[in-house]
Amino acid sequence: MAPRRTAQVAITALLLLGCALVLSPFFAAILFAGTVCITTWPMYQALHRRLRGRDSLAAITMTLLLTAVLLVPMIGLATSLTDAVINLVDYVGVLIEQSDGRPPAWLKEIPLVGGDIDAYVRKLTHSQAEMRKLATQGIDPARKFALGLGQMLGQGLLQIALVLFIGFFLYRDGGRIYAQLEIGAERLGGELGNRLLELAANTVKAVMIGIVGTAAAQALVALVGFLIAGVPGALLLAAGTFFLSLVPIGPPLLWGGAAFWLYQQGESGWAIFLVLWGVLAVSSVDNFLKPFLISRTASLPILLIALGAFGGVLAFGFIGLFLGPTFLALGHALFREWTAGHVEIVNNKVVDSQ
Repeated sequence: MAPRRTAQVAITALLLLGCALVLSPFFAAILFAGTVCITTWPMYQALHRRLRGRDSLAAITMTLLLTAVLLVPMIGLATSLTDAVINLVDYVGVLIEQSDGRPPAWLKEIPLVGGDIDAYVRKLTHSQAEMRKLATQGIDPARKFALGLGQMLGQGLLQIALVLFIGFFLYRDGGRIYAQLEIGAERLGGELGNRLLELAANTVKAVMIGIVGTAAAQALVALVGFLIAGVPGALLLAAGTFFLSLVPIGPPLLWGGAAFWLYQQGESGWAIFLVLWGVLAVSSVDNFLKPFLISRTASLPILLIALGAFGGVLAFGFIGLFLGPTFLALGHALFREWTAGHVEIVNNKVVDSQ
């Protein structure tokens, strides 16, 4: 009997390993698709009822809605942002080649800090030839950075498209998949297994609502500022703010660039307004709303939110912005559930209460 049991375990392990190797290139996309489907499942159920229980029709309709919300704006953003960065790099290169080594006249005219910056740049450019050579050498790395940014956005587009494709099947078969997960969790952990499965679903929803809700609020506030200041392409910039709000110091790249453009157009007052709006309004949404939502819904410390965002990008690419905080929140929640009622503090020491 023992050899037969050993053979069964070995075959099962090899089968699981083979499945893991086959699915490993799509691991992040599958996880993110599951996260999106779990978060939007109430919307899918309402749509499913309105379509009289037609699984495939409801799934394809929900997938098309997500495509309109996620993929289409991101395509426009990727194209516009890459072109804008490359044009900016070329523009700076022309200015450097045409300059006589002295800082531009407009630098001194920047309100409040222009004089100090002008004096500092003049000090740096004491050796004009060397500084011009150094600045020119920086153009090529900047161009490579711009192309790398475009490549990252392109990979993000492919990942989002794959997520939407997988999401269709998860929507269509989601009820049966969740029933199978409940059976598996009960067999593995009994009542605790079912409770942890429910906790996992609630945690995923909480983190996604916190992250996406904050991004949407920040994009809306930025859109109001762009419209008031008369910045062209306000909707596209707001879409960019939505995605870049997931990255620290992301939105300032957009509203700061828009303010610089306004200043170049001679609209100094509106440029100052947009900077103040970005610092006081747009950034305040990220600084207060995101920690509030996530800490209230998922009880996730701010440190784990930051580590999750950075670590998620390094591990999974663009969609790691969503997956990283979600994983850490889920692990944190499961750890709290596992240790709840099992430990207590006695004389500043942790002891097992069981």
